[in-house]
Amino acid sequence: QLQLVESGGGLVQPGGSLRLSCTASGFTLDYYAIGWFRQAPGKEREGVSCISGSGVSTNYADSVKGRFTISRDNAKNTVYLQMNSLKPEDTAVYYCAAGYYSGTCYYLPTLYAYWGQGTQVTVSS
Repeated sequence: QLQLVESGGGLVQPGGSLRLSCTASGFTLDYYAIGWFRQAPGKEREGVSCISGSGVSTNYADSVKGRFTISRDNAKNTVYLQMNSLKPEDTAVYYCAAGYYSGTCYYLPTLYAYWGQGTQVTVSS
């Protein structure tokens, strides 16, 4: 069974940090581009960050640049999203997704064949 599982979400105070993990089972993430998306209540899903299959290329939404860092550990079949200086507006369900395509990464959901079930991130005092 091919699946992605996110973990690491939770409740954190403004200014705090969380690290989300996205682990694959049933397939290897090598050469897959990985995207992190989020969806807040009443809002559309948006791309947050992505990393190319090679790991060379990364992208960040303007709203998270300088605060979030995406990385991958192919040996652990896991991609991470380190989130620092969290703000209440970062509150959302965060999803990771895997897509098999080359070159730079994009936030276009149709490029991603596999999706996790999501993990809730709540930033509140």
